[in-house]
Amino acid sequence: MSERVGIISVAQTKYHPNRADVSEEELSYEAIKQVLEETGISLSDIDSAVTCSQDFWDGRTISSMNIQHVVGAHLGHEDNISEDGINAVYAAMAQILSGRQDIVLVEAHTKESQTDKSMVENAAFDAISMRQLGLDFTSAAALQAKRYMYKYGITAEQCAMVAVRNRANAKNNPLAQEPMDITVDDVLGSKILVSPIRLLDTKPISDGACAMIMTTESRAKKLTKNPVWILGASNCYETHYLGDRDLADCDALTKAAKKAYSMAGITNPLRQIDVAEISTEYSYQEPLWFEGLGFCDRGKGGKLVESRVIKMGGNLPVNPSGGVLPGNPNGVAGMARVVEAVLQLRGEAGDRQIKGAKVALAHGYTGICGQHQAVMILGNI
Repeated sequence: MSERVGIISVAQTKYHPNRADVSEEELSYEAIKQVLEETGISLSDIDSAVTCSQDFWDGRTISSMNIQHVVGAHLGHEDNISEDGINAVYAAMAQILSGRQDIVLVEAHTKESQTDKSMVENAAFDAISMRQLGLDFTSAAALQAKRYMYKYGITAEQCAMVAVRNRANAKNNPLAQEPMDITVDDVLGSKILVSPIRLLDTKPISDGACAMIMTTESRAKKLTKNPVWILGASNCYETHYLGDRDLADCDALTKAAKKAYSMAGITNPLRQIDVAEISTEYSYQEPLWFEGLGFCDRGKGGKLVESRVIKMGGNLPVNPSGGVLPGNPNGVAGMARVVEAVLQLRGEAGDRQIKGAKVALAHGYTGICGQHQAVMILGNI
């Protein structure tokens, strides 16, 4: 790349179990207003907007149509991504690298509280052969968790440690929805949703939004003293049908990570990455994603969960913000990981700050059992 893409401002709403007090556009503007005020940029200065929303969650066809006026897309350019918000950041990066857009506003929102999560997720399955089974992402995740635990000996206790650590980290994040002190016994004693997944193994229903402004390297240096650069990015799809892949492995994540690392010059992620924000809606996913990200060998994710390496103060702290488990909405979660990575690299993460962070990893996924995976490497150097 002849010129890097810079992120010059980020913002999030506080994540909440029910924001019935606002519409989608009002919720989105809570985050958008912050990035406009920080940079002094107005909506008329925006060359393009990339939004992330999904028709089923918003309850309308072409879900981005109701937020056009708050992203500056009236008589302007807007693209909508209906997957995870990290892909909206990816699309905005591509627009800037094309040379056609200079300043891009990126926005993601979801109000999970206004519909039925299981019904929305069921619609993701094949309409002919799978939807009639009544599957949703949680029941599919239970199949993956069982397979992963059986193949590699991952234990329920190791998964519970993930839930304990992430919710404890969230106590340092004023925007987190469910920061709490819990124990492994609390997790193992919570209600079974679909065996082996328990209530505290998964995230709650959540409403929220986030926003960022991205631009060219030359403009970024003029608009802020503290830009964050995208050093590498990639995404990859797995096969749709669950029976066509071994659910104990995550080949799509492995491929996405390797390509992002190659772009960023990362050869040893455990040594070269200072902080990682990883999307884990279910606790078993964290050790599995560790393996896909190359933090450890296959089947060794559970041991890494037990180690000090990924804790606050370790060599590679994971989810200082608390991540997704304390509450992030579908579609927003991956972009929120990018936002948190940016805050770390700017030294603006408050009580969750990792001292001296120079390189960060953000991860997002969407689809059944992590069908689509995306990895982004960011730096402040």
